[in-house]
Amino acid sequence: MMAAFSNDDPEAADKLRGMFGPGQIDQEIRQAIHFCWMLLPADKRNADEVERQIRRIVDRALKDLREDSQAFGIGGG
Repeated sequence: MMAAFSNDDPEAADKLRGMFGPGQIDQEIRQAIHFCWMLLPADKRNADEVERQIRRIVDRALKDLREDSQAFGIGGG
């Protein structure tokens, strides 16, 4: 079953949140960690290196989010 929400529906964001719970973000993060593990060269494939790379990427993404929020005047960032 696939749900679709209209752009005109003021409750669309709440409906979408209702479909996905906290488990969805957990699953996405775990998948990103798994992909990072698979993409590392064999000699760097260890928990410390995966953590280093994931944190580096997440830190950069959060920095970009703050910068973009300020640039576009959204999100109170």
